[in-house]
Amino acid sequence: MAFNRIYIGADVDQRLRNLKARTGLTPNLLCRLGFCLSLAEQGIPDPQLYAEGQAREFNRYTLTGQWDMFFFALLRERLVQDGLDPEADLEAYFKAHLCRGVLMLYQRLKNLEDLADLVVEAQNKVKRNAINPGRKKANVVQ
Repeated sequence: MAFNRIYIGADVDQRLRNLKARTGLTPNLLCRLGFCLSLAEQGIPDPQLYAEGQAREFNRYTLTGQWDMFFFALLRERLVQDGLDPEADLEAYFKAHLCRGVLMLYQRLKNLEDLADLVVEAQNKVKRNAINPGRKKANVVQ
């Protein structure tokens, strides 16, 4: 993986600042949460929506930490499910999922307590899939 820097635009940066003020969570943790939220969302994010802007720069390993391989394994699986190239499209869709996820998180987290609702929702989704393992998972990574 050749890229080590991720740049986000002013809109996503402002949402991260607001989320940090609301929750007290650091931007890298918020980005991780948003990225996972986006991966679980149906539909493919459009990288062109997030291509512009360099309001904030992140070191990739600051964002992903010791779970770098895990995050990129999830992303590759999602790219394959979406019919995209898991190597050629990796950087663009990492940024697209990260940015889309932060914007989704901004809508759903008004305070830190709202994070508990997201966790319960994710647990329920896992339980439903465990009960119904044959169910088709269209464009969703669990």
